Amino acid sequence: MSLYIKYPKYLTAGESCVVVEFADEIDRGANDAVMNLKKYLLTQKDISIVECLPTYRSLAVYFDPTVVSADEVINAAKSAPELDGEECASSFTEISIPVCYGGEYGPDIANVAEHAGISEEDVIKRHSSKSCHCYMIGFMPGFAYLGGMDESIATPRLTNPRTVINGGSVGIAGKQTGIYPIDSPGGWQLIGRTPLRLFTPEASRPTLIEAGYEVRFVPVAEEEYKKIEAEVAAGTYKPLITEAK
Repeated sequence: MSLYIKYPKYLTAGESCVVVEFADEIDRGANDAVMNLKKYLLTQKDISIVECLPTYRSLAVYFDPTVVSADEVINAAKSAPELDGEECASSFTEISIPVCYGGEYGPDIANVAEHAGISEEDVIKRHSSKSCHCYMIGFMPGFAYLGGMDESIATPRLTNPRTVINGGSVGIAGKQTGIYPIDSPGGWQLIGRTPLRLFTPEASRPTLIEAGYEVRFVPVAEEEYKKIEAEVAAGTYKPLITEAK
């Protein structure tokens, strides 16, 4: 059952931030509302918004208090149109992420298969069977927290986290899946790796995946992985992105 709060809470966080809370717990309906409010506010020309930062269930709206007041920001947020159903689904961008599963790229796929009581091939099929929703970016630049994964392959984090995980590694932690954007410590169960760069600090848009995106994992063989990796290094690879309508 959805925990979505139709009438959100409006809170101030200092002199230059308003937080709009749509739910008390993680909820897809609330996150859709967060993303739609962000999109709406950033298109308003008559109110000066510095930045909008989404979380699972809330939106932090930063503004210049010398130009606009918190009350004006709250009134603008209250004027946002409500979207649901197909309107919400059509408002999100989808991106395809190629992944080489198992082997050296996914050393924990056997753990996930054993925990689920299925084969490694079935883990791959279930992980790539449907798109996952990016609820938020956190932990490090470009790390996308993805929900909507097939829950039959939900697996607890590693008991002993690794000190180094290769950037591009695709992991599972509980009901969530995600991609490590850069080399990092971590405790997620690693099932594969993408050759794409999730975080490019020198780019005009540093993060490949953004909050609100729908992410589709596409299994590729090692040969294809290395081909894409070379194209990414050369700057010639173009990710498959279907822009929101």
